[in-house]
Amino acid sequence: MSKYKKVIFVCTGNTCRSPMAEAIFRNLDRDSDIKVSSRGLVVLFGEPINPKAEIVLKNHNLELVNHRAKGLKESEIDENTLVLTMTQDQKRKVLQNYPGAVNVYSIKEFAGETGDVVDPYGGTLVDYEECFKELAILVKKTVYKINEQNQKEDTL
Repeated sequence: MSKYKKVIFVCTGNTCRSPMAEAIFRNLDRDSDIKVSSRGLVVLFGEPINPKAEIVLKNHNLELVNHRAKGLKESEIDENTLVLTMTQDQKRKVLQNYPGAVNVYSIKEFAGETGDVVDPYGGTLVDYEECFKELAILVKKTVYKINEQNQKEDTL
């Protein structure tokens, strides 16, 4: 099992789910040297984080300062990069379009669950809060799993 040095959360536009996951991960994993970022599969320009996602993050004492949506680039991915998508369809697209991506999972799959993280875009503040709560659990499981795998790697 390779040691992950980078985690990239991927959603459609990089304005809601993946930035929230990035902020949660940064808050939970303050001690490791893992680089974390978020990207989108369909990013036409550098939009800021969705205002409702920003409100939800602030309500949980989290923030992403000066976040701008960025598209996923193959140059960001190597064998030590863990790519976590929000849906199975996004996972398929990453695997099809980024041949160098070998550690690609949906976040639910990586966390041992099934299904997709539903996009709250266009929904109410409550929808964004529900998405945040789901991501908080999934990202916490992700941090535990990465730390466990990396500790095993360190003892080999």
